[in-house]
Amino acid sequence: MHFQNPHRSQPASFVSLVKSIHIHRQLIIQMVKREVVGRYKGSVFGLAWSFLNPILMLTIYTFVFSVVFKARWGEGGTDSKTQFALLVFVGMIVLGLFTEAVNRSPGLILGNTNYVKKVVFPLEILPVISLGAALFHAAISFLVLTFALVVINHELHWTIVFAPLIFAPLIFFTLGITWMLASLGVFMRDVGQTIGILTTVLMFMSPVFYPISALPVKFQGVMMLNPLTFIIEQTRTVAISGQMPNWSGLAIYTLVALAVMWFGYVWFQKTRKGFADVL
Repeated sequence: MHFQNPHRSQPASFVSLVKSIHIHRQLIIQMVKREVVGRYKGSVFGLAWSFLNPILMLTIYTFVFSVVFKARWGEGGTDSKTQFALLVFVGMIVLGLFTEAVNRSPGLILGNTNYVKKVVFPLEILPVISLGAALFHAAISFLVLTFALVVINHELHWTIVFAPLIFAPLIFFTLGITWMLASLGVFMRDVGQTIGILTTVLMFMSPVFYPISALPVKFQGVMMLNPLTFIIEQTRTVAISGQMPNWSGLAIYTLVALAVMWFGYVWFQKTRKGFADVL
């Protein structure tokens, strides 16, 4: 297995990024497995919690929003007690994927100083591993959503097959942000303290508990600047409404996401040579 010297500036081209992930793919897979299994190590149900958590959350959403608050989905929206919960659950899957990876990113290098100082290790894969673990939990939650759609709606729209295409640009975008925060967390320790607050604000500023159409028209454009808004709305479109995604919007989002990913990777590779000095 080939490792690069982390104590020197590394190439930051798109080709070098793809090459690094390809070369270290087996290491990434093994460390993602260790990350996921380690999270549930020592618990009674073990890895089964990865299935139980989304099931419990979906049940709680159904009870709280439909029974306690008797909520409806927007102006003239559905009165179905379970449909509201499914719509919220979609938003929480998207939000959960992003926040799980981003919240941990400032501590990725700080929590693995042995990889920086003692071992020749491809540091750039640490954010990939963190995102891989978050993606595993998102995939499990999406399986739960799929099962719930069949049980509750008695049908599964074929357009749900486009969901991976919708999630792909979000993965690119999240990876870019994770690379940037992983580097900033080394030099600015306050980043780790503030990111949790920012992601909490993001939750309420995203159309998780309400449709974007419920907002005044003048605010809808501003809401679309939120990187999660488009993904949440499009996932609901293909999974619950059974409609085709907005292909032009998805293309634009993908280009922006790739640019953010590349910038994050370049930033990480350019700053990594200073990690050992700070740590």
